[in-house]
This record gives sequence, C-alpha cells and structure tokens, in this order.
Amino acid sequence: MAKAFKEWQVVCDALASGRQWLILRKGGIHEGRAGFSFAEEAFFLFPTRFHHQQDMVREGTVIPAPEWQVGDEVEISHYVEVPQAVTLTDGSLLESLAHAHILTEETVRQRFDWEGKGMAAGSIHVAIARVWRLAEPFRFPYEARHGGCRSWVEIPDAPAGWQEGLVPVIDDEEFRKRLGSLPEMNTI
Repeated sequence: MAKAFKEWQVVCDALASGRQWLILRKGGIHEGRAGFSFAEEAFFLFPTRFHHQQDMVREGTVIPAPEWQVGDEVEISHYVEVPQAVTLTDGSLLESLAHAHILTEETVRQRFDWEGKGMAAGSIHVAIARVWRLAEPFRFPYEARHGGCRSWVEIPDAPAGWQEGLVPVIDDEEFRKRLGSLPEMNTI
C-alpha cells in the first residue's frame, strides 16, 4: 500500500499547476489523539470533494461534485515530496506565506486559531511541497476506508515504473527562487 494525502480538489489543482507550493494543514476530525502531522515526506495527492467551498479559496474553481462513493474510480496524477515541514506558531508570519497558497486569509486564520485533536490554538502545520506530475495517472476504486475527515489514507501501490517520467510542476531554478521568497522555515 502507498500513502496518499487527502486535499480539496481545488487545492490539488493549484498544487498540480504550480500556483500553490505550500500546504497548510491543521488536521481532520479523525486524526486520532495526537492530531495531524506531516509524518510522510513523500506521498500521492488524493483529491477530495468534501469541504469544497468557493469562498475558502482566493483563486481556482470549485467544481461541485458529490463526495466519493464506494466503487467510484479515483485518479492519482501527482506525487509530492516534502523537503521541510514545520509547525507555525507566530501568526504574524501568515501573511508572508500568502503568495505560496490559494486559501483566503480568513480560512488560514480560522485554521490557525482552531483548537482540538492534539493541536493548540495559535498554530498550523506548514509544508513545502515539491510536486511531480506522473507520466501516466493511475486509478483504483474508492473504498470506505478512504472516507472521513482524515488527512492520510492508504491506497493501492502505483504500477511498477511509476517514477519513470516524473515531471516537476515547477522547474528546479524556479523552485529555488520561490524557496528564497519564504521566511526562514526554522524561524517559523
């Protein structure tokens, strides 16, 4: 089994196009006692339809669709590597990250201020996301175990050779330039 990170379809689209290259996460209801963490340094993006609300993003189009049903075909087309992840506790730095994601200021602030499931108010997880497009997407049927408000799910392994032909959605030079536009991650 492979690890996949569930994220709103509109955010997956932004990551896939290079418009977004940070992931900001507080965690889901079913994260367990310890709450959410970027426990995985590499994973597939699993687009969700749950929580799609156009007023929570600054750009991108939310395409209304019913939540996945058992048996629906899920398509995985992107792989993510996380070179660094931190827990941000200084709310004054949130604005300096706005150019790297599509969430509204209000959405980020609500997540930052939320308390529960092992996470204190006044914090949010921030991960640098290096996103790669698979040469060939792979598909599998949606199962009940993929459901619920959780960030991490296990999915069937990708077909043999899936790493061949990976294409970064942001080239190396541009990615380095974008990293330079962030505050030092160790100060976050």
